[in-house]
Amino acid sequence: MRVLWILVLMIFSNGLGVSGANKRPEFVNIGAILAFNSTIGKVARVAVQAAIDDVNSDPSILGGTKLRMKMQDTNDSGFLGIIEALRFMETDTVAIVGPQSSVTAHVVSFIAAELQVPLLSYSATDPTLSSLQFPFFVRTSLNDLFQMTAVAELVHYYGWRDVIAIYGDDDYGRNGIAALGDKLAEKRCQISYNVPLSPEATRDEITDALVEVALTESRILVVHTLATWAPFVFSVAQYLGMMGTGYVWIATNWLSTLLDTSSPLPEDTVHNIQGVITLRMYTPNSEPKRKFVSRWSNLTSGIKANGPTGLSTYGLYAYDTVWLLARAIDAFFDQEGNISFSNDSRLIELNGGDLHLDALSIFNGGRMLLKNILQVNMTGVTGQIKFNADGNLIQPAYEIINVVGTGYRKIGYWSNYSGLSVVPPETLYSMPPNQSSSSQKLYPVIWPGQATQKPRGWVFPNNGRHLRIGIPNRAVYPEFVSQVPGTEVFSGYCIDVFTAAANLLPYAVPYKLEPFGEGITNPSGTELVRMITAGVYDAAVGDIAITTNRTRMADFTQPYIESGLVVVVPVKKVNSDAWAFLRPFTRKMWVVTACFFIIVGIVVWILEHRLNDDFRGPPRRQCITVLWFSFSTWFFAHRENTVSTLGRFVLLIWLFVVLIINSSYTASLTSILTVQQLYSPITGIEYLRSIRDPIGYQQGSFAREYLIDELGIDESRLVPLITPEEYSKALKDGPHKGGVAAVVDERPYVELFLSTRCEFSIVGQEFTKNGWGFAFPRDSPLAVDISTAILQLSENGDLQRIHDKWLMRSACSSAGTKFEVDRLQLRSFWGLFMICGLACFLALLLHFLKMMRQFSRHHSEELASFGQSSRSARLQTFLTFVDEKEEEVKHRSKRRQLEGVSNRSQEKSVYSSSSKRIRVDSPSDTGLGAGSEA
Repeated sequence: MRVLWILVLMIFSNGLGVSGANKRPEFVNIGAILAFNSTIGKVARVAVQAAIDDVNSDPSILGGTKLRMKMQDTNDSGFLGIIEALRFMETDTVAIVGPQSSVTAHVVSFIAAELQVPLLSYSATDPTLSSLQFPFFVRTSLNDLFQMTAVAELVHYYGWRDVIAIYGDDDYGRNGIAALGDKLAEKRCQISYNVPLSPEATRDEITDALVEVALTESRILVVHTLATWAPFVFSVAQYLGMMGTGYVWIATNWLSTLLDTSSPLPEDTVHNIQGVITLRMYTPNSEPKRKFVSRWSNLTSGIKANGPTGLSTYGLYAYDTVWLLARAIDAFFDQEGNISFSNDSRLIELNGGDLHLDALSIFNGGRMLLKNILQVNMTGVTGQIKFNADGNLIQPAYEIINVVGTGYRKIGYWSNYSGLSVVPPETLYSMPPNQSSSSQKLYPVIWPGQATQKPRGWVFPNNGRHLRIGIPNRAVYPEFVSQVPGTEVFSGYCIDVFTAAANLLPYAVPYKLEPFGEGITNPSGTELVRMITAGVYDAAVGDIAITTNRTRMADFTQPYIESGLVVVVPVKKVNSDAWAFLRPFTRKMWVVTACFFIIVGIVVWILEHRLNDDFRGPPRRQCITVLWFSFSTWFFAHRENTVSTLGRFVLLIWLFVVLIINSSYTASLTSILTVQQLYSPITGIEYLRSIRDPIGYQQGSFAREYLIDELGIDESRLVPLITPEEYSKALKDGPHKGGVAAVVDERPYVELFLSTRCEFSIVGQEFTKNGWGFAFPRDSPLAVDISTAILQLSENGDLQRIHDKWLMRSACSSAGTKFEVDRLQLRSFWGLFMICGLACFLALLLHFLKMMRQFSRHHSEELASFGQSSRSARLQTFLTFVDEKEEEVKHRSKRRQLEGVSNRSQEKSVYSSSSKRIRVDSPSDTGLGAGSEA
């Protein structure tokens, strides 16, 4: 009985211990830091209070514990936000909803990390708050990093390259624009001009900033600031005429928040934002969301002092933030977490002081609660709420909105999963991710000024200054570019191409042509391009080759003429001589052809020797037959007939080869004897590299650097030349009389030079492939538009007409001349020779197998009968067999077979006679023998 009572007491005591350990407190203190009168704060205040009421009225969560929240108003002051956060830390607060401002969140996050109190902010979207520096900061809405990604993809989608960023000069504005710059760089775009404004900017400050913006090139403006003074930006822009056609305004989600919260907006505000594109955090339609939206009018029925308050996405995220915190606290209690606080030893050392900082305490369960917050996976009014490894919500998405009339229209969505789309993101989550350019799509946009055509995105700066375009003032080849003496007018092929391209642009291009160089020597094209990077010129137009080094300094247009370095040499006429008939073939070709004539003759002799009397006789006669037969096939005049199948097969293949070779020889010889031939010992740039003779080049050309840096030619060998006359004299004098062995220059110059000088010619192939283009500063949109115009000139034929006007010259009497480099090579016929060789090999193989079979059939018995089994004897017999005619072998074999049959008959007769004699003599045998015989 005593043992029974002991067991009962133990069970009772254990039950009390368990219930005592699992007992939850009646209240949990949480705080909220809001700006009650702000666009976000007035909505969040209602949403947070509604969430507190819903959580406390739901018995399925927190197990009877109630959330006790205290809200503090910061009055849009960062300083007051910090003070209110410190006051919460004095009252055993386990978590704080907020701060609302990113600026305040940066400071309060330090306090939260020290006292281990989680901060759950639904509106502090600064990307840098996600760093490891602020471990107790939890963002329960979307990171601005994703919003800036969406903006960058918008810019890239429409083909723009430069944007202007207008932002508040605080942590929220600066860090958001820094993220935008990084995302634009990934798309090869950039922020060309930054416009930071004071967080409390006045209308005058905004006016001064936008006046500077109007003088820049870009017309793509991104406004990322707070909704308090941002509408003044559009008011001033409207006043300055910057809301008209050609401008593009992209506002971050502050504008969509303003539209959702304060709708309907004043008429003048709506007028100022027509055509603006803005983003809004996307929340999928769901039953919880619809129920909460339907409750909103009742929740805000008592607060209409400043007009009705609409529900923004920040209100939805604020509502879900309270529920997320409640579930995390519930999990905290399920894990036997205990709400307790301890003093901070570093604050105690301050001895309190007038600030009474020693009243601040550390939340001992803060790390456990933070872990539970980040592990929550729930579905709220904003959709699925779950954090990834970086502390950001999964599946970020935005709606893209175009402000039109008194409202707005959706033109698409952006999601981190599939980019831009007109399909809601949740529909695409079930499909494989696809962010290819072909899959990106948006609905049409009504742009500022009620324009439906996509704006170009940039204009020339409206500062009254013309483009300064550098023109190379050349000493030679005025056909390409030259200055009319005594004037500021330039003419030439390059100038006409640029003028025609500029006239095709859909806007005026004010420019002024300025000469570069003194006109006595040819200026360096590389130095002219370098002047663009130095800011001396805004562009360069002329005969400027597009090279690797120059593209590192500037952007070039589409090439308007093909170019490349070629070798020019003096040539002499090659007259026909007594041995001209050997020139159609190279030496190797002659040798291989002769060898095949002999080989084919031998093969045919082997195949025909045992069958054909034409290929039999004394050795001397057979050698003559082989040579005569093989070489007579060149003229198809062979007298010997082929009777074997294999011989005819080989001869058929060989006659086809002879036909091709004969036709090629005839054509080449005809060309040699009838067309004037030119000759030069120099065959191309490789030959020049192998010798030590001087090489000429055009002064100012990139050919000098190319020959030295790329081909390794010694600088001492290079001779600068200026005029075509210097070209001609240096080439005629040659390297032994102070001239040059060859000239290396660009093809357009060389073609113009050779049009009247037939004693020179191009040898070899072009060893560079480039073109001429117009140079502009890096990332200049004018380069793209001029390139498009050049393509139009090429398509409509104007480019060719300009070429014919300036560069078409009556060529010298070089028609019908030919440079002597077209001898027939062996590589052109090796396929034919290979086929013929295979045919010969196959025929010989089949012929040899056939002979071996005949030899084994007809001579094996003969060898066996004579006992000739040695190898030498068999070989001698085989060679004799090969030389015999096949008919004789067959006849002898047949006669041998008949003789064999006759001998066997005689042997059988003798054997029969012997048997009879034996039977006659048998009676004289003994009786035993008779008995045995019986």
